[in-house]
Amino acid sequence: MPLRHDIRRGALFMLGATALFTIMSTLVKLVGDRLPFTEVMFFRCAIAMPVVGLIVFRTGDWGVLQTRRPMGHFLRACTGTAAMSSSFYALTLLPLAEHTALSYTTPLFVTLLSIPMLGERPGVHRWGAVLVGFAGIVVIALGQGAFSAGFSGPHAVGVGFAVLQGVFSAVTTMLVRGLSATEKSTTIVMWQSLLMTIFTGLTLPFLWVTPTPAELLLLLGIGVTGGVAQVMLTEAYASAQVSALGPYSYTSILWATLLGIVVFGNWPGLSMGLGAALIVAAGLYILHREMKRTKR
Repeated sequence: MPLRHDIRRGALFMLGATALFTIMSTLVKLVGDRLPFTEVMFFRCAIAMPVVGLIVFRTGDWGVLQTRRPMGHFLRACTGTAAMSSSFYALTLLPLAEHTALSYTTPLFVTLLSIPMLGERPGVHRWGAVLVGFAGIVVIALGQGAFSAGFSGPHAVGVGFAVLQGVFSAVTTMLVRGLSATEKSTTIVMWQSLLMTIFTGLTLPFLWVTPTPAELLLLLGIGVTGGVAQVMLTEAYASAQVSALGPYSYTSILWATLLGIVVFGNWPGLSMGLGAALIVAAGLYILHREMKRTKR
């Protein structure tokens, strides 16, 4: 499938995906206090498959599972499972806006991983941005006393898993970008949903907790919003360069702050605001340098 270069199309898909992912995170946090995060992940992945199936039915693309790159899809599902596990667990421990701010560490790790994976040599500007971004992580952690208990308290563990999500998401971003050059977005998402459903389903006999009717509705919402958002995100990456789409993904902090206040009554503190500003500034500067470099 040839890569489309349509920044307006990519931006619209990215904005939509960002909003839906934030709504999904809100629903995950609502059920995360009682249901195991792996069980929530199972519903997220399993329900996403019919969502993608409806899109396939509408487009008539019956060969959606046909692929010449099965190992690429397998690796993408493994990193996706690791990223989602880290994210969902962190959501049970952190306020929504703080979790979202820490998810912005992905561009920092993309820069670091580009050295061994792509053979790139980041310059002093990008290295400086990475250091600023990691300073933002420390500010957020210190603001809630993450280090006061030897980095072993619930908040500190949540910060650790949120950052770990950034690592796995960075690897996933690279894998999705590579797959999008030859695979359809529905193919990528369907294989991801299928494999991740299998991975998380294997844990159910050991961790199953029967959800209430209200929780079932929330789980349904998680699967639907997550499935649609994943299709939109993959389509965004297939429409325009990752570096051009990055700024639009940062709108999730606005959604997360608003939903965190309205749904959970969590008002972001000064440390969270300052830390988020440092991480976002670092990410945007890395994207700026990337776009500047590609224009040469």
